[in-house]
Amino acid sequence: ACPNPFLGEFIKHHGKPYDPATDCYQREPFAADVSEGKNDPIYNAHSYHTKVPHKAIMRYILHYTEPGDIVYDGFCGTGMTGVAAQLCGDRAAVESLGLRVDAAGLGARKAVLNDLSPAATFIAYNYNTPVDVKLFEREAKRILREVEAECGWMYSTLGPTETGHATLPQALAGKLAACHTADDIRGLLKSQPFTLGTINYTVWSDVFVCAECTREVVFWEAAVDKAAGKVQDEFPCPHCGALLTKRRMDRAWTTKFDRALNQSVRQAKQVPVLVNYSLGKKRYEKTPDAFDLAVIAKIEQSDIPYWFPTDRMPEGYNTEQPRVSHGITHVHHLYLPRQVATYSLQWQMADMQDKRRMVQFWRFTLQSVALSFTRLNRFLQNAYSQVNRVLSGTLYVGSTVSEPSISYVLTGKTRRLAKALSTSIGHIAVTTQSLSSLSIGDNSLDYIFTDPPFGGNLMYSELNFLWEAWLKVFTNNKPEAIENSVQKKGLKEYQDLMTRCFQEYYRVLKPGRWMTVEFHNSQNRVWNAIQESLQHAGFVVADVRTLDKKQGSFKQVTSANAVKQDLVISAYKPNGGLEERFKLVAGTEAGVWDFVRTHMRQLPVAVVKSAGKQNTSSLELIAERQPYLLYDRMVAFHVQRGVMIPLSAAEFYAGLAQRFSERDGMYFLPEQVAEYDKKRILVGGVEQLQVFITGEASAIQWLKQQLGPKPQTFQEIHPQFMQELGGWQKFEQSLELSELLEQSFLRYDGKGEVPSQIHSYLSTNFKDLRNLPKDDDALRAKAKDRWYVPDPNKAGDLEKLREKALLKEFADYVVLAARERRLKVFRSEAVHAGFKKAWQERDYATIIAVARKIPDAILQEDAKLTMWYDQALTRSGEH
Repeated sequence: ACPNPFLGEFIKHHGKPYDPATDCYQREPFAADVSEGKNDPIYNAHSYHTKVPHKAIMRYILHYTEPGDIVYDGFCGTGMTGVAAQLCGDRAAVESLGLRVDAAGLGARKAVLNDLSPAATFIAYNYNTPVDVKLFEREAKRILREVEAECGWMYSTLGPTETGHATLPQALAGKLAACHTADDIRGLLKSQPFTLGTINYTVWSDVFVCAECTREVVFWEAAVDKAAGKVQDEFPCPHCGALLTKRRMDRAWTTKFDRALNQSVRQAKQVPVLVNYSLGKKRYEKTPDAFDLAVIAKIEQSDIPYWFPTDRMPEGYNTEQPRVSHGITHVHHLYLPRQVATYSLQWQMADMQDKRRMVQFWRFTLQSVALSFTRLNRFLQNAYSQVNRVLSGTLYVGSTVSEPSISYVLTGKTRRLAKALSTSIGHIAVTTQSLSSLSIGDNSLDYIFTDPPFGGNLMYSELNFLWEAWLKVFTNNKPEAIENSVQKKGLKEYQDLMTRCFQEYYRVLKPGRWMTVEFHNSQNRVWNAIQESLQHAGFVVADVRTLDKKQGSFKQVTSANAVKQDLVISAYKPNGGLEERFKLVAGTEAGVWDFVRTHMRQLPVAVVKSAGKQNTSSLELIAERQPYLLYDRMVAFHVQRGVMIPLSAAEFYAGLAQRFSERDGMYFLPEQVAEYDKKRILVGGVEQLQVFITGEASAIQWLKQQLGPKPQTFQEIHPQFMQELGGWQKFEQSLELSELLEQSFLRYDGKGEVPSQIHSYLSTNFKDLRNLPKDDDALRAKAKDRWYVPDPNKAGDLEKLREKALLKEFADYVVLAARERRLKVFRSEAVHAGFKKAWQERDYATIIAVARKIPDAILQEDAKLTMWYDQALTRSGEH
């Protein structure tokens, strides 16, 4: 668990040196639908807090790389990127994706896998390193036999006949208590004239105290409806009848002597309430009898002869929950007495292996089910299995806990695990270190797939602490890229760490190559932080989609409105040619259009959506080809390189129309438009993006969607507009529909020829208006007072007038900032325009002054404002 000293050699041996003179790599961003495919033996071999299915990653690798290329994942987790890279050489695996196998594209890729967590890289190594399946199965069976011989008595229980006997359970419990050694116990049980059952799992329940009568209430007995398999919100006290809820009761606590720590500890009281066991081929359930309780007591009173970790749990966000709820302060407190005894024996058994690979893989097997043997394993009555029933991403201890036996968890698991991972061929290199400081040369790697930490969703170092305690090596959480109040890391610290990571990604990736970022977070501010980090590192975003896990389909997004779903970001490192040319023409119009042309080559040309219920295919509207997003990418490219932006928005939009071909509101290179037109003829239409109105900018986009295909009067559009205003941000200055229309659209006043936009709509939709000249009286009467989207040249004139109004409003904000007044409600578009003008004038102080008067929560939600502010801080030396 350390930085791999042989990474350089691995890349030198397997890599292809980058030569800009001969490099001819070209790919569009991957824009097809992908199904997650989570019901896969490989995916399910090991549980982890978050994991991208390898089959989903395979599609990206097959699209962006060639056989033998090196792919990289710096937040590798379980190493699914490595599994995917290797399976690209498996014909059956590729065909299972529904892909046609091309001999040129079929072939394993090499992978470099990195993670900060030793637990993660241990999992990744074992997922990606070959194992002798037959040898492992033999060794696993031997270990389980030996563990059964040593600890089988701990899972012995009386059958239904013996349990129902009036005195037998109590008598046998007394004899068990008198035993001094495990051999004595085994001898006692062997001497009994009846067959003992084998426990599958035991259910433990929290104990509370009734606030009315102060007597103990066993949660299982009082609150759980066994027949329905549900927990009741309210339930009567079994002693006094008072109506109780879990929240209104205090826990019962018990103080016991901890032999491992040699001190007394205070913990929440839990008692066994149900035993599920097998006798012969039948299963039974019962309330624990005196013998069951005696077995547990005997284990608790005995010294455990095998090593187990006793590390103190670190202070943290997740670790606080079990400490407060159950008094769990050390790692071994997460285990019930029987669990720590049996799991520690199984862990020790690994050291008895002759081959190191068997040692590693057996411990990997144990780690894959480790949480099943802890108090984190919740009892779910209606679940198919009681294995790994943990509340993902937490250290939550439920009020009913399932304690499964060794045989229940591991019988069959070893066989399935070895078989699932038998396809590994080992073309990977694993390293444990911070992504922000890699020992990899510049321009070395061919593709990056990464699923980075996303804000404060998961505290990896805390969640992995249990696994790492058994491995005896822990995560250095200082460079851990998360939001965590205990570690004193807020959004700024998270963004700074992610920026450093993306800068390393940028450095090691070959120019012109791609990075796919999968991102999950429901907070816009975290999404904006990721975008800002990507841009600051130098990447250019070419495509953003949401992944619908249920349907396995992608939809594009242009903002964070949909970040409650998983986002897949396609970003590229500009090729060396662009960067070198840009140095010569930076700050000029030539530099702007060189970037736009290069960027357009990286965008999808035509994405066909499959036929739906109407049995007609359609083309996607490529969000990144829309004028405003092309403008945003151009601005970001200049700002991140500290270059002045030579064109206003109006001049940029006019220049687009002059230089490029426009189709359906999108712009294409001359060589691309023919391909688009060809596919456009074959489909039913163009599928529009769904726009939600949250402020001025999105309101304008929504109006363009409505007025583009159908010019309308104010009276027609107004009711629709009012219905969409529910999501308008509280801090956004509200604008009347009339103001939005006047500043960004044109109205036909009934004089002169009818504009072509209106003429096209009317002649198509009204039979009596077809084939009429544009100055026909009937046509003009029908067209009068309709608002429509102007052509690019007239749009430029409108944009200039709008920008003038926005800058006038921004001047008022500058005055307020100088008076130390907070901007609680403002016009975001005015701030955007003002910041851009201040940037052009190198007036960084004005940007900083106004930004500091905007509440942090609002500033962090707006990616553009964050970009201007961060860059102003950097340029002024305050960052």
